[in-house]
Amino acid sequence: MSPEVLSTPVVDTVKTPDRAQTRAQAARRRKLFVNAVRVVLLVVVLGLWEVLSRAKVIDPFNFSMPSKIWDQIWTWVTHGTALGSVGEQIWYTLYEALLGWVIGVVAGVLLGIALGRIRLLAEVLGPYIKVLNSIPRIVLAPIFLIWFGLGPSSKVASAVVLVFFPVFFNAFQGAREVDRNLVANARILGASDRRVTLQVVIPSATSWIFTSLHVSFGFALIGAIVGEYIGATKGIGLLVSQSQNTFNAAGVYAAMVILAVVALVAEGLLTFAERRIFRWKPAGSED
Repeated sequence: MSPEVLSTPVVDTVKTPDRAQTRAQAARRRKLFVNAVRVVLLVVVLGLWEVLSRAKVIDPFNFSMPSKIWDQIWTWVTHGTALGSVGEQIWYTLYEALLGWVIGVVAGVLLGIALGRIRLLAEVLGPYIKVLNSIPRIVLAPIFLIWFGLGPSSKVASAVVLVFFPVFFNAFQGAREVDRNLVANARILGASDRRVTLQVVIPSATSWIFTSLHVSFGFALIGAIVGEYIGATKGIGLLVSQSQNTFNAAGVYAAMVILAVVALVAEGLLTFAERRIFRWKPAGSED
């Protein structure tokens, strides 16, 4: 056998792991770690709350404790509330918040895009919108109650005014931030103002609009809850009001927990929709 054959190095046939696959595994491990830390933090906080309440370090009458809050939620789920089933109260509040959110989003997007595209309209209506935005929206809830009564209309109106402004300003800014070269190229190709708005401006502003949607649904829930708290016939806000009037701290916290779950589910659905719509965007780094 020739020396050349003997000196030929052996090629390592073991394939190096794919770099993308390695990054994906690292991202999954980080996500699991972050979720584990979140769960541990929640358990520690709830555990300390329970222990300190039972030891009377904090007043259990005013601050309640996690076990009593859970008992209150379980009682509402199994036996209902004084207003009816807890599912009915959740749906009533969710209906008001959803309807107010949809109306506020549609109005905010349409007016924001219009003022972002039409300079004269922005100059005329801009000062009025700034004045309306400076009014604390929560104080409008009693006025809406007088106008529309105890029914869902007053809560929907409260949700609309809370949702409209963040959506409007994001849509307005998104329309103003459109790449001027894209607009100029579209006009060179013969696009009308309507086609430029529909095919260039609105798609470019979609990221801005979706950013406001995450925050605005929480505002819609706040509007519905505040309206119910002031005066209503059903809803989670009325449960909070009744629990407060009877000094039932566990009932107040239980209603807050239910609202938090509803808000988290809505946030998850919005995030899912955003990822489906913006699948063309490169994945950013997750914090």
